[in-house]
Amino acid sequence: MSTISESNLPGVGRKFQIETISGDRLIVVIHDDGLREIYHFNKKNPDKPASVLAVTDGEARQIAGIIGGLSYVPKALPTSEVVLDDLVLEWFVIEKGAASIGKTIAQLEARTMSGASIVSIIEPNQQKRVNPGPDTVINEGATFILAGDRRNIGKLKTLLLQGNITGE
Repeated sequence: MSTISESNLPGVGRKFQIETISGDRLIVVIHDDGLREIYHFNKKNPDKPASVLAVTDGEARQIAGIIGGLSYVPKALPTSEVVLDDLVLEWFVIEKGAASIGKTIAQLEARTMSGASIVSIIEPNQQKRVNPGPDTVINEGATFILAGDRRNIGKLKTLLLQGNITGE
């Protein structure tokens, strides 16, 4: 696991430093006006940036979505998660035999029963459903992006697999 540190840059914004497993270092500076600067330092020359990239707020969010797997989850990683303070985003595949297959989100009362949300669905045919509505039917092989705290996401996964939440 890489090491991440952060610090305030008074009058500028916030700096994040990431030490990667490979020994490279990334520094991301988020300016108060939304500009982002990304500095890549190679482990062979740790004092001089190997590359520098400046992106707008919108570009940074698009890149974050791509890198974070919001639009494509590698086949070797059927599940993944991102943790932002107490908020967890987790990718979860609806496997064959799950009790939720063929039901709608409303029929399961997903948010009410679990306290977690279904943020997006990537269907097996790669069709993407951002913020799916209550009438969305759950299909085998779909990848769900779930949001909430760990406990509530656990409840939602149980609900999707078993059709109910036991032990409540």
